[in-house]
Amino acid sequence: MSLEPIDPETALELYLADRENELTEATIYSHRSRLGHFVRWCDEQSIDNLNELTGRQLHRYRLWRRDEGDLSLASEKTQMDTLRVFIRWLEQVDGAEQDLSTKVRSPSLTPEQNTRDVMLDSEQATKVLAYLEKYQYATLGHVTIALLWHTMMRVGAAHALDLDDYHPDEQYLDVCHRPDQGTAIKNKEDGERLVALSDQLCDLLDDWIADKRPDVTDDQGRKPLLASCQGRAHRTTLRGYCYRATRPCEYGDECPHDRDPEECEATDRDAAFSCPSSVSPHAIRRGSITHSLNSEIPENAVSDRANVSKAVLEQHYDRRTKREKMEQRRGYLDNL
Repeated sequence: MSLEPIDPETALELYLADRENELTEATIYSHRSRLGHFVRWCDEQSIDNLNELTGRQLHRYRLWRRDEGDLSLASEKTQMDTLRVFIRWLEQVDGAEQDLSTKVRSPSLTPEQNTRDVMLDSEQATKVLAYLEKYQYATLGHVTIALLWHTMMRVGAAHALDLDDYHPDEQYLDVCHRPDQGTAIKNKEDGERLVALSDQLCDLLDDWIADKRPDVTDDQGRKPLLASCQGRAHRTTLRGYCYRATRPCEYGDECPHDRDPEECEATDRDAAFSCPSSVSPHAIRRGSITHSLNSEIPENAVSDRANVSKAVLEQHYDRRTKREKMEQRRGYLDNL
């Protein structure tokens, strides 16, 4: 087989361009982020032609990435599984030796290991939302975090909402999959659903729309619910609000990491993610789901509202302890 020379940066851009029609924007963003570490490593190792990549080098990258990123087993598996997909694509475009992808190794995880425990718990959520309610009422950041917490929806679904998807009189949101208009959602048509809203959240959305929301359209001529002056707020913008608002020093708590706010890099607007206590939108979703289950909302209702199967709900989202589950079951003993 005759290989055609290709450098890591060019390969990454071609790979992402090739897959942009089959993957969601969020997945493309994740692949770019994960594979960006591999491109950086190649640069450090003076690897400028992926034709020459070997299985031993891939193993060295795995060890480097594990140590450099201080990765958990689950994170290491995610990183290496994405790299394997990328190397397999390289083989198909004559950029790497055939079957090189089979030499990309990643950890085998038990179901317990293949979960993430990071979440915004209900106590923290109460503090965050109380701070936003008092000092940043009906701003885009406030609306974003309140919406994610109260609806348990993914950031991609929130990003996809239009003004017309909000029905204030009947108090619900209509989550729609519109890939041809730039707002695909997780699970595609299976992710479409109606989400009921509380009085409090509707009041917030009404005030946002009446007083703070910029009167803009996006590139498709649609009116986004979560809007900035430039149009539809980007998912990265929405993630940034989550990281910034969940820093303990932001909502009035002492820093649990003994950092000096005057010197801490995480106090910078664009570096909030570097705070060990700040959390992503997915951690807000996980915390909200756990809060709902602890509040004895039936699993079927939580599963449907959050658009997640009961099996995935139990493995990846339900962070209740065994004792908490037992005490909840105890309440049904009188019915036996």
